[in-house]
Amino acid sequence: MVSTRILGIESSCDETAAAVVADGRDVLSNVVASQVDIHRKYGGVVPELASREHLRRIVPVVREALEQAGLAMRDLDAIAVTRGPGLVGALLVGVTYGKALAMSLAKPLVAVNHIEGHIHAVLLEARGAGREPELPAVCLVVSGGHTVLYRVEREGASGESARQFCYERLGQTRDDAAGEAYDKVARLLALGYPGGPVIDQLVESSSESATPDPGAVRFGSVKIKGNPRDFSFSGLKTAVLYYLRAHPELQPEIDARREALTRGQRKAEQLRPLCSRQTLDLLASFQKAVVEDLVTRTLAAASELGVRTVLVSGGVAANRQLRATFEEEGRVRGIDVLFPSRQLSTDNAAMIAAAAYPKFLAGEHADWELNADPSLRLA
Repeated sequence: MVSTRILGIESSCDETAAAVVADGRDVLSNVVASQVDIHRKYGGVVPELASREHLRRIVPVVREALEQAGLAMRDLDAIAVTRGPGLVGALLVGVTYGKALAMSLAKPLVAVNHIEGHIHAVLLEARGAGREPELPAVCLVVSGGHTVLYRVEREGASGESARQFCYERLGQTRDDAAGEAYDKVARLLALGYPGGPVIDQLVESSSESATPDPGAVRFGSVKIKGNPRDFSFSGLKTAVLYYLRAHPELQPEIDARREALTRGQRKAEQLRPLCSRQTLDLLASFQKAVVEDLVTRTLAAASELGVRTVLVSGGVAANRQLRATFEEEGRVRGIDVLFPSRQLSTDNAAMIAAAAYPKFLAGEHADWELNADPSLRLA
């Protein structure tokens, strides 16, 4: 049986990525060119720099993806591109290149929502392992740009090509995304960018020091008026700021870490000796507050809807404490919690190609008027 091989292209933010996926489940290649070293000095993504770097990297990244898959351009069945949401200039690079490629090859073009791609990252790996997750499911997409909760269903007549995925938005952040809050707290404490991975590693147990105490700083639970499934993280970030103002004795070590960053000392093992027990306890307490809020609201939504499957995806889904807490609480409640691998948690093109597969089968092809949509909604 001949496979359907789709080339996915992802350029919504600061990762230039291309991948080839067969039949929505077999990853033949997955190439990601990160720009983190370029944006690190600015403490966040600079849109103009991101766009220029995408222009420089997209051709070699696509070429490498095809080489790893052992395919020529003519062997592809379709081209899939991220249409949005994201940075408009970055998106335009991928959309324009994908359109030109599809037109020159006379291949179908499939437009994919970036958030839908994150959802399919979980489904992709589950299917690759021979497992079909039970739907409907509740899905949390949590990253530096998004914190949103969906109900995921597949409807239509029997038969893979006839059944389409549909999504209902259940809740979203009202201010900062969870990953954005991590980055802002890391900036306050001079821990570098991106902040999430470093904080996650710093609060892990270490043979060199006692385990940080996640109960040392009491952050109040987030109160949400209106939709109880919405999230809010700006208050936690502000609480950390107020804590630092109330503890000026922490400023010398913050200054020392800032100097270390200028020397290129950015790894957790390099920064840990420059962090007092008080700072590590603060980080552990902050992470506990974020994780508990994400887990509590997501599992509550699943219970209320009578859903037995929860999908968690996005860059923050790589966080070790988040994974462990979800898995533990899921077992207690009888809810199956699925994550993608850490490689597919962050932005990548395999998830875009996987999300395009059911659209391709259903004939949901984009026309040549396709344009980037930085505010594209999934539901």
